[in-house]
Amino acid sequence: MQLTLDKTDLKILQVLQENGRLSNVELSERVALSPSPCLRRLKQLEESGLIRRYAALLSPVELSLGLQVFIRVSINKAADAREEFANAVQKWDAVLSCYALTGETDYLLHAFFTDMNAFSHFVLNDLLSHTCVLDAKSSFVLKEVKNTTSLPLDHLNI
Repeated sequence: MQLTLDKTDLKILQVLQENGRLSNVELSERVALSPSPCLRRLKQLEESGLIRRYAALLSPVELSLGLQVFIRVSINKAADAREEFANAVQKWDAVLSCYALTGETDYLLHAFFTDMNAFSHFVLNDLLSHTCVLDAKSSFVLKEVKNTTSLPLDHLNI
């Protein structure tokens, strides 16, 4: 579904990226629109796929997941290796995101662990034991400088 966006649609998207739990009345007030048209626009944005889903962002540290890691993974070049690896990643709960890359490594994993023992267990028993994996290199997060879920919308100047 192709949707033509206007300034009000962009404002709805910006406001929802800041707080996806707003009621329709609160949202309509923030975008200067009455509730019915606001709800109609919101439903169109959802149905078009521009709004994929709503989620709660949890605090990893408060959940004892203080070890944040980025893992660069190289896999073998067998025809079915990519699909096998992608299927395995879906089962690894510690991995929040996985990206297929260009360049020196094939994938970048973003994962959280309780501690170094949990990380070591994952690397040795899951990641490196996978038949498709040739190599893995890890980088541990020392400090989070910026972490946002908000996409830039400035390029859509309407």
